[in-house]
Amino acid sequence: MKKLFTSLMLTMAFTANVSAFEIDQSKSSLTWKGTKVSGEHYGQVFLKKASAKIEDGKLLGGEFVVDMDSVTVTDLEGEWASKFLSHIKSGDFFDVKKYPESKLVINSVKGNKVNATLTVKDKSGPVSFTYKNEGKAIVGDFKFDRTKFGMIYNSGNFFKDLGDKLIHNDVLVQFKLVPKK
Repeated sequence: MKKLFTSLMLTMAFTANVSAFEIDQSKSSLTWKGTKVSGEHYGQVFLKKASAKIEDGKLLGGEFVVDMDSVTVTDLEGEWASKFLSHIKSGDFFDVKKYPESKLVINSVKGNKVNATLTVKDKSGPVSFTYKNEGKAIVGDFKFDRTKFGMIYNSGNFFKDLGDKLIHNDVLVQFKLVPKK
Protein backbone atom coordinates (compact mmCIF):
# COMPACT_ATOMS: atom_id res chain seq x y z
CA MET A 1 0.00 0.00 0.00
CA LYS A 2 2.88 2.34 0.81
CA LYS A 3 4.40 1.76 -2.68
CA LEU A 4 1.04 2.52 -4.34
CA PHE A 5 0.66 5.74 -2.32
CA THR A 6 4.25 6.81 -3.09
CA SER A 7 3.77 6.07 -6.79
CA LEU A 8 0.51 8.03 -6.87
CA MET A 9 2.13 11.02 -5.12
CA LEU A 10 5.09 11.03 -7.54
CA THR A 11 2.75 10.89 -10.53
CA MET A 12 0.74 13.82 -9.15
CA ALA A 13 3.92 15.81 -8.47
CA PHE A 14 5.25 15.35 -12.01
CA THR A 15 1.94 16.17 -13.69
CA ALA A 16 0.91 19.07 -11.45
CA ASN A 17 2.40 21.67 -13.78
CA VAL A 18 1.11 20.06 -16.98
CA SER A 19 -2.21 21.32 -18.21
CA ALA A 20 -4.26 20.92 -21.35
CA PHE A 21 -6.10 23.97 -22.48
CA GLU A 22 -8.59 24.86 -25.11
CA ILE A 23 -7.74 27.60 -27.53
CA ASP A 24 -9.84 30.76 -27.47
CA GLN A 25 -10.88 30.82 -31.11
CA SER A 26 -12.16 34.40 -30.96
CA LYS A 27 -8.74 35.70 -29.85
CA SER A 28 -6.56 33.32 -31.86
CA SER A 29 -5.68 33.71 -35.53
CA LEU A 30 -4.43 31.67 -38.47
CA THR A 31 -3.34 33.52 -41.58
CA TRP A 32 -2.04 32.14 -44.85
CA LYS A 33 -0.06 33.53 -47.77
CA GLY A 34 0.50 32.01 -51.17
CA THR A 35 2.77 33.52 -53.78
CA LYS A 36 3.05 33.40 -57.54
CA VAL A 37 5.37 34.93 -60.13
CA SER A 38 3.11 37.95 -60.50
CA GLY A 39 2.22 38.57 -56.83
CA GLU A 40 0.66 37.04 -53.76
CA HIS A 41 -2.65 36.36 -52.05
CA TYR A 42 -3.37 36.10 -48.37
CA GLY A 43 -6.20 35.65 -45.94
CA GLN A 44 -7.40 33.80 -42.88
CA VAL A 45 -8.69 30.39 -41.97
CA PHE A 46 -10.44 29.50 -38.73
CA LEU A 47 -10.08 26.75 -36.17
CA LYS A 48 -12.89 24.27 -35.71
CA LYS A 49 -11.39 22.87 -32.50
CA ALA A 50 -8.03 23.08 -30.80
CA SER A 51 -6.25 22.07 -27.65
CA ALA A 52 -2.67 22.25 -26.44
CA LYS A 53 -0.60 20.81 -23.60
CA ILE A 54 1.57 23.22 -21.65
CA GLU A 55 4.06 22.67 -18.84
CA ASP A 56 5.62 25.64 -17.05
CA GLY A 57 4.79 27.85 -20.03
CA LYS A 58 6.35 25.43 -22.55
CA LEU A 59 4.36 23.81 -25.34
CA LEU A 60 4.39 19.99 -25.11
CA GLY A 61 1.76 18.92 -27.59
CA GLY A 62 -1.55 19.68 -29.19
CA GLU A 63 -4.07 19.04 -31.91
CA PHE A 64 -5.58 21.72 -34.14
CA VAL A 65 -8.46 21.15 -36.57
CA VAL A 66 -9.16 23.79 -39.23
CA ASP A 67 -12.51 24.37 -40.94
CA MET A 68 -11.38 24.59 -44.58
CA ASP A 69 -14.68 26.13 -45.69
CA SER A 70 -13.86 29.13 -43.48
CA VAL A 71 -10.91 30.23 -45.63
CA THR A 72 -10.99 33.91 -46.58
CA VAL A 73 -8.97 36.10 -48.91
CA THR A 74 -8.23 39.59 -47.59
CA ASP A 75 -6.27 41.12 -50.47
CA LEU A 76 -9.14 40.87 -52.98
CA GLU A 77 -12.68 42.24 -52.96
CA GLY A 78 -15.98 41.66 -54.71
CA GLU A 79 -16.11 39.47 -57.79
CA TRP A 80 -12.35 38.74 -57.75
CA ALA A 81 -12.50 37.57 -54.13
CA SER A 82 -15.48 35.31 -54.91
CA LYS A 83 -13.75 33.80 -57.94
CA PHE A 84 -10.53 33.24 -56.02
CA LEU A 85 -12.29 31.58 -53.07
CA SER A 86 -14.29 29.34 -55.39
CA HIS A 87 -11.07 28.26 -57.06
CA ILE A 88 -9.05 27.49 -53.90
CA LYS A 89 -12.03 25.61 -52.44
CA SER A 90 -12.28 23.53 -55.65
CA GLY A 91 -10.53 20.28 -56.53
CA ASP A 92 -7.59 22.23 -57.99
CA PHE A 93 -6.63 23.13 -54.44
CA PHE A 94 -8.32 22.17 -51.13
CA ASP A 95 -11.45 20.37 -52.47
CA VAL A 96 -13.38 21.60 -49.46
CA LYS A 97 -16.60 19.67 -50.18
CA LYS A 98 -14.72 16.37 -50.07
CA TYR A 99 -12.16 17.39 -47.40
CA PRO A 100 -13.81 19.92 -45.05
CA GLU A 101 -11.08 19.73 -42.39
CA SER A 102 -7.31 19.91 -42.14
CA LYS A 103 -5.40 19.00 -39.01
CA LEU A 104 -2.05 19.62 -37.33
CA VAL A 105 -0.91 17.24 -34.58
CA ILE A 106 2.21 18.03 -32.57
CA ASN A 107 4.44 14.96 -32.29
CA SER A 108 7.36 16.35 -30.29
CA VAL A 109 8.78 19.57 -28.92
CA LYS A 110 12.42 20.23 -28.03
CA GLY A 111 12.94 23.69 -26.61
CA ASN A 112 10.89 25.85 -28.92
CA LYS A 113 11.24 23.58 -31.99
CA VAL A 114 8.09 21.66 -32.90
CA ASN A 115 7.77 18.57 -35.09
CA ALA A 116 4.23 17.94 -36.22
CA THR A 117 2.10 16.09 -38.75
CA LEU A 118 -0.04 18.16 -41.10
CA THR A 119 -3.02 16.47 -42.75
CA VAL A 120 -4.64 18.14 -45.76
CA LYS A 121 -6.94 16.34 -48.21
CA ASP A 122 -6.39 13.09 -46.28
CA LYS A 123 -2.66 13.25 -47.03
CA SER A 124 -0.27 13.60 -44.11
CA GLY A 125 3.25 14.92 -44.00
CA PRO A 126 5.79 16.31 -41.54
CA VAL A 127 6.19 20.00 -40.77
CA SER A 128 8.53 21.63 -38.30
CA PHE A 129 8.65 25.12 -36.92
CA THR A 130 9.64 27.21 -33.95
CA TYR A 131 7.32 29.10 -31.67
CA LYS A 132 7.63 31.78 -29.04
CA ASN A 133 5.49 32.97 -26.17
CA GLU A 134 3.88 36.40 -26.27
CA GLY A 135 2.33 36.65 -22.85
CA LYS A 136 0.06 33.61 -22.63
CA ALA A 137 -0.19 33.33 -26.43
CA ILE A 138 1.89 30.99 -28.58
CA VAL A 139 2.97 32.48 -31.91
CA GLY A 140 4.92 31.24 -34.88
CA ASP A 141 4.74 30.23 -38.50
CA PHE A 142 5.47 27.34 -40.82
CA LYS A 143 5.50 26.59 -44.52
CA PHE A 144 4.15 23.57 -46.29
CA ASP A 145 4.57 22.41 -49.86
CA ARG A 146 1.05 22.26 -51.31
CA THR A 147 2.10 19.73 -53.96
CA LYS A 148 2.83 17.16 -51.22
CA PHE A 149 -0.90 17.32 -50.44
CA GLY A 150 -2.16 16.83 -53.98
CA MET A 151 -2.44 20.49 -55.02
CA ILE A 152 -0.38 20.64 -58.21
CA TYR A 153 -2.35 23.33 -60.09
CA ASN A 154 0.13 25.61 -61.95
CA SER A 155 3.13 24.20 -60.09
CA GLY A 156 6.41 24.49 -61.96
CA ASN A 157 7.28 20.99 -60.71
CA PHE A 158 4.46 19.52 -62.79
CA PHE A 159 3.82 21.96 -65.64
CA LYS A 160 6.25 23.74 -67.98
CA ASP A 161 6.05 27.09 -69.75
CA LEU A 162 3.63 28.62 -67.22
CA GLY A 163 5.24 32.04 -67.44
CA ASP A 164 3.47 34.47 -65.12
CA LYS A 165 0.80 31.82 -64.34
CA LEU A 166 3.27 29.86 -62.17
CA ILE A 167 2.17 29.49 -58.55
CA HIS A 168 4.88 28.77 -55.97
CA ASN A 169 4.53 25.54 -54.03
CA ASP A 170 5.12 26.82 -50.49
CA VAL A 171 2.21 28.18 -48.46
CA LEU A 172 3.03 30.21 -45.36
CA VAL A 173 0.83 29.77 -42.28
CA GLN A 174 1.22 32.22 -39.38
CA PHE A 175 -0.51 31.50 -36.08
CA LYS A 176 -1.35 33.08 -32.77
CA LEU A 177 -2.92 30.70 -30.29
CA VAL A 178 -4.49 32.19 -27.18
CA PRO A 179 -5.66 29.91 -24.35
CA LYS A 180 -9.16 30.20 -22.92
CA LYS A 181 -9.08 31.69 -19.46
